[in-house]
Amino acid sequence: MITSLPLPYLHFPCSRVSHVKTILSPISSPTSPLTNNLAALRSLSLPRYSGSRIPPRQLSLIMSSAISRPEPIELRDDSDFRSFLSSSDSDLISVCGFGSLLSERSARSTFPDLLNFRVARLNGFRRVFAHVAPIFFERGIAKPETKEISSLSVEPSEGESLVVTVFEIEKSEIPAFMERELEFRFLAVVPETLDGKPFDFPAVLCARYSDEEFFQVRCKGSKEIYFQHYGRYNIDKIWRDDILPCRAYLRHCVLAAKNLSDAAYNNFLEHTFLGDRKTTIREYLATTGAGIMEEEPPESLKTRYGG
Repeated sequence: MITSLPLPYLHFPCSRVSHVKTILSPISSPTSPLTNNLAALRSLSLPRYSGSRIPPRQLSLIMSSAISRPEPIELRDDSDFRSFLSSSDSDLISVCGFGSLLSERSARSTFPDLLNFRVARLNGFRRVFAHVAPIFFERGIAKPETKEISSLSVEPSEGESLVVTVFEIEKSEIPAFMERELEFRFLAVVPETLDGKPFDFPAVLCARYSDEEFFQVRCKGSKEIYFQHYGRYNIDKIWRDDILPCRAYLRHCVLAAKNLSDAAYNNFLEHTFLGDRKTTIREYLATTGAGIMEEEPPESLKTRYGG
């Protein structure tokens, strides 16, 4: 279940994932689990970063007291990021990496000034290669003739658990982050340490979105805006279950996980799926995708896609 907060309602938005329900519940309702804690969520004072370790923050503790199990909160705009992941006396927000961002080198190519890169676990989500990424067309590594054009996202999945990374960025980077990851749904989630201790603060996660929402919300219903992002690459549908991973990108993610740790590597192979939600990446690399790990990326991209 994904919690969205377009005030004054607590909204669990419709998803194309069948197991995510749609519920509307007014915040002001005495039965709403967040009724008594919304003010605390918005006014929480967070400390500044002052060393190699981020001091514990308390937002997830408030979330935990508000609802027995913290649910993801959808972040719809810049103000939501600042309200639920930061505060007036904190300059940082936390980001959760699950694919290329398993590599600190790759993460720093996008966020050069990131802080406190570390390993974590995220429960209740699975990785899926099920959406088209324009960047692969721009960089010449998409193969539309074989449908090897997919990037990676995550989606809710009961019983699944992912080894991820978490790091901090300046909140001044939020607008650029949102623009760069435009096709995703942004969620505030609460990761935990590998030994099961919930973090004392939330992190933003880039999760599965939908074509309808992307067109109506991100493109404001404009075909011209959609064309600039996707249409110029002859992409008329973003979220698809019939496509395969971009070869260079998949190799990069597998190497990133392997370089992170054995636990991250095996977790990636076993808990990352093709669009059919049945075939794991371990199975794919042993069959149809055999040979991908031996292929070098183009010379100009060897550093960027080197794991």
